[in-house]
Amino acid sequence: MPTRLAVLAALVVASAVAAQPAARPGLRFTVSIDPALPAQPGRLLVGVGPKNGAPDFTEYKPPVLPVLGADLAAGRTATLDAASDVFPIAPAMNDLPAGEYTVQAILATNRDVNLPDAPGNLYSAPVRVKLDAAAGTTVNLTLDKTFTERKPKDTATHKYLALPSKRLSEFHGRPMTYRVGVVLPPGFDTDTDKHYGLILDVGGFGTRYTDARRTQPDKRFVQVVPDGAGPFGDPYQVNSANNGPYGDALIQEVIPFLEKTYRCGGAGKRFTCGASTGGWVSLALQLYYPDTFNGCWSQCPDSLTFERFELIDLYAEKNAFVNRFGFERPSTRTLDGDVVSTVRHEAQLDRVLGKGGRWELGGRDWASWNAVYGPRGADGLPVPVWDGKTGAIDKTVLEHWKKYDLTRYIVANWKDLGPKLAGGKVNIWVGDADDYYLNAAVHRFNAAVGLLREPAFDGRVLIELRGTHRSGGWTRRERLDAMAARGGL
Repeated sequence: MPTRLAVLAALVVASAVAAQPAARPGLRFTVSIDPALPAQPGRLLVGVGPKNGAPDFTEYKPPVLPVLGADLAAGRTATLDAASDVFPIAPAMNDLPAGEYTVQAILATNRDVNLPDAPGNLYSAPVRVKLDAAAGTTVNLTLDKTFTERKPKDTATHKYLALPSKRLSEFHGRPMTYRVGVVLPPGFDTDTDKHYGLILDVGGFGTRYTDARRTQPDKRFVQVVPDGAGPFGDPYQVNSANNGPYGDALIQEVIPFLEKTYRCGGAGKRFTCGASTGGWVSLALQLYYPDTFNGCWSQCPDSLTFERFELIDLYAEKNAFVNRFGFERPSTRTLDGDVVSTVRHEAQLDRVLGKGGRWELGGRDWASWNAVYGPRGADGLPVPVWDGKTGAIDKTVLEHWKKYDLTRYIVANWKDLGPKLAGGKVNIWVGDADDYYLNAAVHRFNAAVGLLREPAFDGRVLIELRGTHRSGGWTRRERLDAMAARGGL
């Protein structure tokens, strides 16, 4: 017969259990590979989009709808829910208001192009569904389609090339190509005695070589758009420990082929230009290969010093997500200064996209920078410069990063670079209200080059008051005319 104390204890336990709120059913997404397709491992993604539009798997600017990620082993089925890697951090997956949405699944398997829609990746058709976390909605999706290369047809003026690269292939241990879009001058096929200048026109982050179709021909130049997609994101067209020798492949393989094939370039007639990612790449190539190019026009370049990696001082600060005042660090802003997104928010998307939930494998902006600038780990993968969950900065990797700090690079190598950059080869523009705070690093670059002597730095650094990302700088015509004048074209 139970004692009075035991009865009381049982009543207390029963009362406590009854007082606990019932577990919320939540949303679930079950994804299967069609039996007609081979089972394969990869990063499984489920995106939620508006009811009248497909999900966007790479956009981090609010308002955004959830993207979920999980690894799929060699099996054929997986379930994703609120316990999976989810972007954004808030609101939580199960706080999504009940209603109609469009849902799609992707299995990312392409090792050479780190994009959700890369050729060879599997996907399901977008389907409109009613999602209700309180009702415990389960959505079943089938991966039954394969992305293919969407390359425009060549025309008389626009060519889309995938050039086999010995250097990249040897580095990666498999056949690799260097992809470029080529825009030829009008009359190229008929005016066979004419020689043209060469412009390497580098697009913003993730610009594909196929985007060359939007570039208008110019009678003086062959214009080349390199591909902004690689094994770990945008490869930035420079040598790196993780992506491989993209810079040397460009200079020693691609440009010689283009010059021979399309009667262009040569000493004094090669130029670089670009904005954002292209702004950094155009300047980096001019500095790393000063004898190859006769001028760069760099607009709103990515961070020119890691003293201001956007707003992060990698050398002095301890955390990427939280600033020295204890607040979440902003990453994107409006013209008037309102915060649009934070570093933590953006890095979370890379965590969802990256295999194993590793942000450094996500392929977006922060992951791409980390792969280009950072060292390669013992596992053959990029070493993260900060902890993906806490934002704690790993100071041990920064020595490797310094060679990509273009402010440090130009100062440290000025004795050799100075004479080779003389005559106004370097042209930089940034808006002082840049969306991504890139003006902060340009200010530091400008201050540093202003102290250079023997010879004095004679390039141009223009900082426009209240200019935003891409909102100013040189027009396309101004750039082309300046290049033509320098090249005698």
